[in-house]
Amino acid sequence: MKRKAVSVLLCAAMAVSMLAGCGSSDSGTDTQSGSETSDTGTDESGETESDMQYVKDKGTLVVGITNFEPMDYQDENGEWIGFDADMARAFGESLGVEVEFVEIDWDNKILELDGKTIDCVWNGMTLTEDVTSAMECTDAYLQNAQVVVVPADVADQYQDEESLSDLSFAVEAGSAGEDEVSALGLNYTPVTAQADALMEVAAGTSDAAVIDLLMAAAMIGEGTSYSDLTYTISLNSEEYGVGFRKGSDLCAELNQFFADSYADGSLQECAEKYGVQAALIQE
Repeated sequence: MKRKAVSVLLCAAMAVSMLAGCGSSDSGTDTQSGSETSDTGTDESGETESDMQYVKDKGTLVVGITNFEPMDYQDENGEWIGFDADMARAFGESLGVEVEFVEIDWDNKILELDGKTIDCVWNGMTLTEDVTSAMECTDAYLQNAQVVVVPADVADQYQDEESLSDLSFAVEAGSAGEDEVSALGLNYTPVTAQADALMEVAAGTSDAAVIDLLMAAAMIGEGTSYSDLTYTISLNSEEYGVGFRKGSDLCAELNQFFADSYADGSLQECAEKYGVQAALIQE
C-alpha cells in the first residue's frame, strides 16, 4: 500500500523531562518488614509493587492496540507491524521480555489496563485529560490531528466547521475523534475502530468520518484502497503518548528508551520506514 509522508513532530526533549508525570513504584518486597506482594499488585503495607518487575517476571509485555495504519497493522503474514509496533518490540527487547499484541475495544482501554489483561496502551493514543488522569503516560512522542474524511467528489463543500453541521459522522468509540464531533454537537455513530469509520463512509452509510491524520494519510487517496475518499479540515492538534497503569515505573523507563532511540537514530529510522517525517523540536 502506498504511504504518504506526513510531517509530524517527535519530541526530543524527553531526556530532560522524561520523569515529569511518571511515578516510580517500590519493589514487590518491603526490605525492612519482609512483607510480600499479593496478586493484587500491593504488598501488605499497601505499597504498589514494581510494574516493571511484574512484566519481567512473567516475561511478556502485553500491548493493547487497534488496527491503525501506520502505527499498528498486520502484514500479509498476519504479523503486527507499524511505527508503534516496531518501537514496542524494541522496547520489549530492552527489557528482556517478549511483546504480545492484543486487539482491544478502544472504548475499554482503561478497563483492560487496570484489569491487567494488557500492560500498556501503545497505539497512537492522544494525550487527552481523560487519558492522562486515568493512566501513567509518557511524554509526547508524536504530534497529530483529527481530520474530516469525506468522498473526494464533494470535498470542496466541506472546508470549514460550519459546513459540517448537516453531515452524519462515523467515529471510533472512545477516541479523540469522538471527542471532537461531540464537542461540535455533530450527528455521529460510534464504531469499533477507525478503519470501520472509513468503511462506513466508503459504503455511503455515513457522510463523513473523523480519524487521525496519520491514518488518513496512509489509508485514503490515490494508490490506496480508499482512492475515492480524501480529508479536508483538521479539527484540532494533539499529541501521542503511551499509557501504563497509574504509578507504573515502566513510564519513566519508556521515556528513557525514547530519548536513547532518538539519540542513536533508530527512532528516526523507524519513522522513515513508515512514512512519518521526524523533526527535532528546539527548546
